Amino acid sequence: MQSILQLIGEHGLVVVFLNVLIEQAGAPIPSYPILVITGALLDSSGYSAFTLLGVAVLAALIADYGWYLAGRRYGRRMLSALCRISLSPDSCVKQTESIYVRWGPPSLMVAKFIPGFASIASVLAGAVGTRKRSFLLFDVIGAALWSGSAIYLGSLFSTAVDELLDVLVNLGLLGVLLLGVALLLFIANKWWQRKRFLKLLCMERVTVEELQAMLQSGGHPIIVDVRSPLSQAQGRIPGAISLTVGDIAMNKEQVDEVIVYCDCPNDASAAIVSKQLMQKGYGRVRPLAGGIDAWVAAGYLVEVDTNNMVADSFA
Repeated sequence: MQSILQLIGEHGLVVVFLNVLIEQAGAPIPSYPILVITGALLDSSGYSAFTLLGVAVLAALIADYGWYLAGRRYGRRMLSALCRISLSPDSCVKQTESIYVRWGPPSLMVAKFIPGFASIASVLAGAVGTRKRSFLLFDVIGAALWSGSAIYLGSLFSTAVDELLDVLVNLGLLGVLLLGVALLLFIANKWWQRKRFLKLLCMERVTVEELQAMLQSGGHPIIVDVRSPLSQAQGRIPGAISLTVGDIAMNKEQVDEVIVYCDCPNDASAAIVSKQLMQKGYGRVRPLAGGIDAWVAAGYLVEVDTNNMVADSFA
Protein backbone atom coordinates (compact mmCIF):
# COMPACT_ATOMS: atom_id res chain seq x y z
CA MET A 1 0.00 0.00 0.00
CA GLN A 2 2.88 2.33 0.81
CA SER A 3 4.31 1.80 -2.68
CA ILE A 4 0.97 2.68 -4.27
CA LEU A 5 0.74 5.94 -2.34
CA GLN A 6 4.37 6.64 -3.18
CA LEU A 7 3.55 6.08 -6.86
CA ILE A 8 0.64 8.51 -6.61
CA GLY A 9 2.77 11.02 -4.76
CA GLU A 10 5.68 10.90 -7.22
CA HIS A 11 3.75 10.35 -10.44
CA GLY A 12 0.34 11.69 -9.53
CA LEU A 13 -0.17 13.53 -12.81
CA VAL A 14 0.57 10.41 -14.86
CA VAL A 15 -1.66 8.26 -12.66
CA VAL A 16 -4.52 10.76 -12.91
CA PHE A 17 -4.13 11.12 -16.67
CA LEU A 18 -4.20 7.37 -17.31
CA ASN A 19 -6.98 6.70 -14.80
CA VAL A 20 -9.27 9.41 -16.18
CA LEU A 21 -8.50 8.44 -19.77
CA ILE A 22 -9.26 4.77 -19.15
CA GLU A 23 -12.49 5.47 -17.27
CA GLN A 24 -13.80 7.97 -19.82
CA ALA A 25 -12.90 5.48 -22.56
CA GLY A 26 -15.48 3.16 -21.03
CA ALA A 27 -13.67 0.93 -18.53
CA PRO A 28 -15.41 0.46 -15.14
CA ILE A 29 -12.43 1.85 -13.20
CA PRO A 30 -13.54 4.89 -11.15
CA SER A 31 -11.14 7.84 -11.35
CA TYR A 32 -13.02 10.18 -9.02
CA PRO A 33 -11.45 8.64 -5.86
CA ILE A 34 -7.95 9.07 -7.33
CA LEU A 35 -8.72 12.71 -8.05
CA VAL A 36 -9.86 13.16 -4.45
CA ILE A 37 -6.67 11.52 -3.15
CA THR A 38 -4.38 13.57 -5.38
CA GLY A 39 -6.29 16.67 -4.32
CA ALA A 40 -5.64 15.78 -0.68
CA LEU A 41 -1.92 15.26 -1.40
CA LEU A 42 -1.42 18.60 -3.13
CA ASP A 43 0.56 20.10 -0.25
CA SER A 44 3.16 17.33 -0.40
CA SER A 45 3.24 17.05 -4.19
CA GLY A 46 5.29 18.99 -6.68
CA TYR A 47 2.36 20.19 -8.77
CA SER A 48 -0.39 22.76 -8.34
CA ALA A 49 -4.14 22.28 -8.28
CA PHE A 50 -4.43 23.98 -11.68
CA THR A 51 -1.88 21.60 -13.20
CA LEU A 52 -3.74 18.61 -11.78
CA LEU A 53 -7.03 20.01 -13.08
CA GLY A 54 -5.55 20.60 -16.53
CA VAL A 55 -4.23 17.04 -16.77
CA ALA A 56 -7.58 15.56 -15.75
CA VAL A 57 -9.50 17.76 -18.21
CA LEU A 58 -7.08 16.90 -21.02
CA ALA A 59 -7.46 13.15 -20.42
CA ALA A 60 -11.25 13.40 -20.32
CA LEU A 61 -11.31 15.54 -23.46
CA ILE A 62 -9.16 13.08 -25.42
CA ALA A 63 -11.48 10.17 -24.56
CA ASP A 64 -14.66 12.18 -25.12
CA TYR A 65 -13.48 13.55 -28.46
CA GLY A 66 -12.67 10.02 -29.57
CA TRP A 67 -16.27 8.99 -28.78
CA TYR A 68 -17.54 12.11 -30.54
CA LEU A 69 -15.63 11.26 -33.73
CA ALA A 70 -16.88 7.67 -33.55
CA GLY A 71 -20.43 8.97 -33.27
CA ARG A 72 -19.98 11.22 -36.30
CA ARG A 73 -18.61 8.36 -38.38
CA TYR A 74 -20.78 5.44 -37.30
CA GLY A 75 -23.89 7.18 -35.96
CA ARG A 76 -26.42 5.15 -34.03
CA ARG A 77 -24.55 1.91 -34.72
CA MET A 78 -21.87 3.17 -32.37
CA LEU A 79 -24.47 3.88 -29.69
CA SER A 80 -25.79 0.32 -29.89
CA ALA A 81 -22.27 -1.14 -29.82
CA LEU A 82 -21.35 0.97 -26.80
CA CYS A 83 -24.44 -0.11 -24.89
CA ARG A 84 -23.77 -3.78 -25.64
CA ILE A 85 -20.32 -3.69 -24.03
CA SER A 86 -21.43 -1.43 -21.19
CA LEU A 87 -22.32 -2.75 -17.74
CA SER A 88 -25.14 -0.21 -17.61
CA PRO A 89 -28.69 -1.22 -18.61
CA ASP A 90 -29.48 -1.12 -22.33
CA SER A 91 -32.05 1.63 -21.78
CA CYS A 92 -29.13 4.02 -21.21
CA VAL A 93 -29.21 5.09 -24.86
CA LYS A 94 -32.84 6.16 -24.69
CA GLN A 95 -32.38 7.95 -21.36
CA THR A 96 -29.27 9.77 -22.56
CA GLU A 97 -30.92 10.66 -25.85
CA SER A 98 -33.94 12.12 -24.04
CA ILE A 99 -31.70 14.32 -21.88
CA TYR A 100 -29.54 15.41 -24.81
CA VAL A 101 -32.48 16.19 -27.08
CA ARG A 102 -34.05 18.31 -24.35
CA TRP A 103 -30.96 20.27 -23.27
CA GLY A 104 -28.57 19.91 -26.21
CA PRO A 105 -24.78 20.43 -25.84
CA PRO A 106 -25.10 22.21 -22.43
CA SER A 107 -26.08 18.82 -20.97
CA LEU A 108 -22.42 17.84 -21.40
CA MET A 109 -21.60 20.14 -18.48
CA VAL A 110 -23.20 17.66 -16.07
CA ALA A 111 -22.71 14.47 -18.08
CA LYS A 112 -19.86 13.15 -15.94
CA PHE A 113 -21.91 13.43 -12.77
CA ILE A 114 -24.55 11.04 -14.19
CA PRO A 115 -23.53 7.33 -14.24
CA GLY A 116 -23.55 5.92 -17.77
CA PHE A 117 -24.17 9.29 -19.40
CA ALA A 118 -20.75 10.68 -20.35
CA SER A 119 -19.53 8.27 -23.05
CA ILE A 120 -22.96 7.85 -24.60
CA ALA A 121 -23.55 11.60 -24.60
CA SER A 122 -20.29 12.15 -26.49
CA VAL A 123 -21.21 9.52 -29.09
CA LEU A 124 -24.71 10.97 -29.37
CA ALA A 125 -23.31 14.47 -29.84
CA GLY A 126 -21.37 13.23 -32.84
CA ALA A 127 -24.25 11.13 -34.17
CA VAL A 128 -26.73 14.03 -34.23
CA GLY A 129 -24.27 16.44 -35.81
CA THR A 130 -23.40 18.70 -32.89
CA ARG A 131 -20.86 21.25 -34.04
CA LYS A 132 -17.31 20.49 -32.94
CA ARG A 133 -16.88 23.92 -31.37
CA SER A 134 -19.99 23.53 -29.22
CA PHE A 135 -19.05 20.01 -28.21
CA LEU A 136 -15.52 20.95 -27.18
CA LEU A 137 -16.66 24.04 -25.26
CA PHE A 138 -19.28 22.32 -23.13
CA ASP A 139 -17.27 19.13 -22.74
CA VAL A 140 -14.28 21.07 -21.38
CA ILE A 141 -16.57 22.91 -18.96
CA GLY A 142 -18.12 19.63 -17.84
CA ALA A 143 -14.74 17.93 -17.40
CA ALA A 144 -13.47 20.92 -15.40
CA LEU A 145 -16.50 20.94 -13.11
CA TRP A 146 -16.31 17.18 -12.54
CA SER A 147 -12.58 16.88 -11.91
CA GLY A 148 -12.45 20.23 -10.11
CA SER A 149 -15.10 19.12 -7.62
CA ALA A 150 -13.07 16.00 -6.78
CA ILE A 151 -9.84 17.94 -6.36
CA TYR A 152 -11.59 20.53 -4.22
CA LEU A 153 -13.16 17.86 -2.00
CA GLY A 154 -9.76 16.23 -1.57
CA SER A 155 -8.12 19.49 -0.53
CA LEU A 156 -11.04 20.45 1.69
CA PHE A 157 -11.01 17.17 3.59
CA SER A 158 -7.29 16.50 3.24
CA THR A 159 -6.92 15.71 6.94
CA ALA A 160 -9.63 13.04 6.85
CA VAL A 161 -8.25 11.59 3.60
CA ASP A 162 -4.73 11.51 5.05
CA GLU A 163 -6.01 9.65 8.12
CA LEU A 164 -7.77 7.12 5.93
CA LEU A 165 -4.65 6.63 3.84
CA ASP A 166 -2.59 6.16 7.03
CA VAL A 167 -4.96 3.40 8.11
CA LEU A 168 -4.58 1.69 4.73
CA VAL A 169 -0.80 2.03 4.91
CA ASN A 170 -0.75 0.46 8.36
CA LEU A 171 -2.85 -2.41 7.04
CA GLY A 172 -0.23 -3.05 4.37
CA LEU A 173 -1.19 -5.89 2.03
CA LEU A 174 -4.59 -6.09 3.68
CA GLY A 175 -5.22 -2.47 2.66
CA VAL A 176 -4.43 -3.30 -0.96
CA LEU A 177 -6.75 -6.29 -0.76
CA LEU A 178 -9.52 -4.13 0.66
CA LEU A 179 -9.20 -1.67 -2.23
CA GLY A 180 -9.19 -4.57 -4.69
CA VAL A 181 -12.27 -6.10 -3.11
CA ALA A 182 -14.05 -2.73 -3.23
CA LEU A 183 -13.31 -2.43 -6.97
CA LEU A 184 -14.44 -5.99 -7.63
CA LEU A 185 -17.65 -5.42 -5.67
CA PHE A 186 -18.32 -2.28 -7.71
CA ILE A 187 -17.89 -4.17 -11.00
CA ALA A 188 -19.85 -7.18 -9.74
CA ASN A 189 -22.74 -4.94 -8.68
CA LYS A 190 -22.85 -3.37 -12.15
CA TRP A 191 -22.79 -6.83 -13.75
CA TRP A 192 -25.55 -8.11 -11.46
CA GLN A 193 -27.74 -5.09 -12.21
CA ARG A 194 -27.34 -5.70 -15.94
CA LYS A 195 -28.10 -9.41 -15.56
CA ARG A 196 -31.29 -8.66 -13.62
CA PHE A 197 -32.26 -6.06 -16.18
CA LEU A 198 -31.84 -8.50 -19.07
CA LYS A 199 -33.91 -11.08 -17.21
CA LEU A 200 -36.75 -8.58 -16.97
CA LEU A 201 -36.75 -8.27 -20.76
CA CYS A 202 -37.50 -11.95 -21.39
CA MET A 203 -40.83 -12.23 -23.21
CA GLU A 204 -42.29 -13.35 -26.53
CA ARG A 205 -41.31 -11.23 -29.53
CA VAL A 206 -42.64 -10.80 -33.06
CA THR A 207 -40.25 -10.83 -36.02
CA VAL A 208 -40.25 -8.18 -38.74
CA GLU A 209 -41.33 -10.84 -41.24
CA GLU A 210 -44.34 -11.73 -39.10
CA LEU A 211 -45.30 -8.07 -38.73
CA GLN A 212 -45.00 -7.49 -42.48
CA ALA A 213 -47.18 -10.56 -43.12
CA MET A 214 -49.81 -9.20 -40.72
CA LEU A 215 -49.92 -5.88 -42.55
CA GLN A 216 -50.08 -7.49 -45.99
CA SER A 217 -52.87 -9.82 -44.95
CA GLY A 218 -55.02 -6.92 -43.84
CA GLY A 219 -54.29 -7.17 -40.14
CA HIS A 220 -54.43 -4.00 -38.09
CA PRO A 221 -52.15 -4.32 -35.10
CA ILE A 222 -51.45 -1.16 -33.13
CA ILE A 223 -47.79 -0.35 -33.78
CA VAL A 224 -46.18 1.80 -31.10
CA ASP A 225 -42.88 3.62 -31.60
CA VAL A 226 -41.27 4.37 -28.23
CA ARG A 227 -38.12 6.01 -29.59
CA SER A 228 -37.26 9.65 -29.04
CA PRO A 229 -38.58 12.32 -31.45
CA LEU A 230 -35.03 12.68 -32.75
CA SER A 231 -34.94 9.06 -33.87
CA GLN A 232 -38.52 9.05 -35.16
CA ALA A 233 -37.79 12.03 -37.38
CA GLN A 234 -35.44 9.80 -39.37
CA GLY A 235 -38.29 7.46 -40.27
CA ARG A 236 -40.64 4.97 -38.66
CA ILE A 237 -42.70 1.92 -39.57
CA PRO A 238 -45.77 2.93 -41.62
CA GLY A 239 -48.80 3.43 -39.42
CA ALA A 240 -46.81 3.53 -36.18
CA ILE A 241 -48.00 5.88 -33.47
CA SER A 242 -45.66 7.85 -31.24
CA LEU A 243 -46.90 7.51 -27.70
CA THR A 244 -45.60 6.95 -24.22
CA VAL A 245 -47.32 4.61 -21.82
CA GLY A 246 -48.89 7.53 -19.98
CA ASP A 247 -50.35 8.90 -23.22
CA ILE A 248 -51.89 5.69 -24.51
CA ALA A 249 -55.65 5.75 -24.14
CA MET A 250 -57.07 3.05 -26.41
CA ASN A 251 -60.19 0.97 -26.08
CA LYS A 252 -58.80 -2.34 -24.88
CA GLU A 253 -61.72 -4.27 -26.35
CA GLN A 254 -60.99 -2.89 -29.83
CA VAL A 255 -57.27 -3.71 -29.80
CA ASP A 256 -56.36 -7.16 -31.08
CA GLU A 257 -52.62 -6.83 -30.73
CA VAL A 258 -50.02 -4.20 -29.91
CA ILE A 259 -46.52 -4.28 -31.42
CA VAL A 260 -43.93 -2.08 -29.70
CA TYR A 261 -40.55 -1.28 -31.15
CA CYS A 262 -37.43 0.77 -30.36
CA ASP A 263 -33.85 0.93 -31.59
CA CYS A 264 -31.93 -0.12 -28.49
CA PRO A 265 -29.95 -3.31 -27.76
CA ASN A 266 -32.05 -6.29 -26.65
CA ASP A 267 -35.21 -4.30 -27.52
CA ALA A 268 -34.94 -2.94 -23.98
CA SER A 269 -37.30 0.03 -24.16
CA ALA A 270 -39.85 -1.89 -26.24
CA ALA A 271 -39.90 -4.77 -23.78
CA ILE A 272 -40.30 -2.45 -20.80
CA VAL A 273 -43.20 -0.57 -22.43
CA SER A 274 -44.79 -3.87 -23.54
CA LYS A 275 -44.84 -5.16 -19.98
CA GLN A 276 -46.27 -1.88 -18.73
CA LEU A 277 -49.03 -2.08 -21.33
CA MET A 278 -49.85 -5.63 -20.29
CA GLN A 279 -50.09 -4.44 -16.70
CA LYS A 280 -52.57 -1.79 -17.90
CA GLY A 281 -54.81 -4.55 -19.22
CA TYR A 282 -53.90 -4.84 -22.89
CA GLY A 283 -54.02 -8.45 -23.99
CA ARG A 284 -51.49 -9.45 -26.62
CA VAL A 285 -48.50 -7.12 -26.56
CA ARG A 286 -45.16 -8.04 -28.11
CA PRO A 287 -41.90 -6.20 -28.77
CA LEU A 288 -40.57 -6.22 -32.32
CA ALA A 289 -37.40 -8.33 -32.40
CA GLY A 290 -34.51 -6.18 -33.58
CA GLY A 291 -36.66 -3.04 -33.65
CA ILE A 292 -36.51 -0.50 -36.44
CA ASP A 293 -32.99 -1.63 -37.39
CA ALA A 294 -34.21 -5.13 -38.23
CA TRP A 295 -37.15 -3.65 -40.15
CA VAL A 296 -34.88 -1.49 -42.31
CA ALA A 297 -32.33 -4.30 -42.76
CA ALA A 298 -35.12 -6.51 -44.14
CA GLY A 299 -35.77 -3.92 -46.83
CA TYR A 300 -39.20 -2.81 -45.63
CA LEU A 301 -40.37 0.77 -46.11
CA VAL A 302 -40.33 3.50 -43.50
CA GLU A 303 -42.29 6.73 -43.50
CA VAL A 304 -41.14 10.19 -42.49
CA ASP A 305 -43.54 12.60 -40.81
CA THR A 306 -42.41 16.01 -42.03
CA ASN A 307 -44.64 17.65 -39.43
CA ASN A 308 -42.73 15.96 -36.63
CA MET A 309 -39.21 16.61 -37.77
CA VAL A 310 -36.56 17.33 -35.14
CA ALA A 311 -33.43 19.30 -35.95
CA ASP A 312 -30.57 16.94 -36.52
CA SER A 313 -27.88 19.37 -35.47
CA PHE A 314 -27.23 21.71 -32.59
CA ALA A 315 -25.51 25.04 -32.68
